[in-house]
Amino acid sequence: MTHFGATILDATGTRLSAEEKRFFADADPFGFILFGRNIESADQVRALCAEMREAVGREAPITIDQEGGRVQRLRAPTWRSWPAPLAQVKAASEHAREVMYLRYRLIAHELRALGIDSNCAPLVDVAGAQTHDFLRDRCYGTDPARVAELGRAVADSLLDGGVLPVLKHIPGHGRAQADSHLDLPVVEADLAALTACDFAPFKALSDLPMGMTAHLVYAAIDALPATISPRMMRLIREEIGFGGLIMTDDISMKALSGSLTDITRASLDAGCDIALLCNASLEDRRAVADAAGRLDAAGQARAEAALAARRMPTEVDISALEAKLSAMSGGDAYGG
Repeated sequence: MTHFGATILDATGTRLSAEEKRFFADADPFGFILFGRNIESADQVRALCAEMREAVGREAPITIDQEGGRVQRLRAPTWRSWPAPLAQVKAASEHAREVMYLRYRLIAHELRALGIDSNCAPLVDVAGAQTHDFLRDRCYGTDPARVAELGRAVADSLLDGGVLPVLKHIPGHGRAQADSHLDLPVVEADLAALTACDFAPFKALSDLPMGMTAHLVYAAIDALPATISPRMMRLIREEIGFGGLIMTDDISMKALSGSLTDITRASLDAGCDIALLCNASLEDRRAVADAAGRLDAAGQARAEAALAARRMPTEVDISALEAKLSAMSGGDAYGG
């Protein structure tokens, strides 16, 4: 069997162009990711997902960022609108675990109905006083054990809904005092502090099928950003113990410097399995796909294991879940 292309790529618009279809057929990316510009209506999203899979000739995974709050590609009035995760966790108090399970089980139901079978969640970065605003309200809390517990609830609910979770941002983005979309954050904490706090939720969830890196420098470990750091990738595999497929965060983010092809090669050489490229021209997507090439044997095995984790959704009464979530949220499950 030919190994998958070592990329996850997106589309320019709401349907694939003829040129994109030819490119995807040739590059055979492991999977695809959707953004707001790719979403117009339910029928259109289903058609786009079908075109993506038809282009590569298989049931390629299609992922999305549907966290809630500021980061949700599906929005009202067609789909549910969700408050920021941290706001819902705080409002739920002692019921937070069940509320998060219900929330993401309903999200999974909406995704599956569109042909989307992966979600870039749970986010188990541990929030702190210094956490940058771009991330803070996307977190689940400030206690590593509690964050891990809620992250497990999110992962379980997505899997029960037939959606593959993507654990992010390995090995922990919570200490970032800069937005990695725009700058390279540098974390000065020592290894003991990082291990006890930041890395702990990822270790607790190290059995999940897929994960996404953080574009941060952890000065106690390496001067290179984690995504392109062999030392950090070894720590993720050996100390944190994450055995699943590792994708980069978007390599076009400004935290990383250099050409897209150089970043692609550096991230894969460091130990990432997949290069994620978003919001790029077709020319840049083609260059990154060429630079990434195909998954190696170990990466292909992890990719196949991730795909094997996909399952049919468990039978649930969606109306009953909605009612339960509403009752546990004081009638305002979708506020914010």
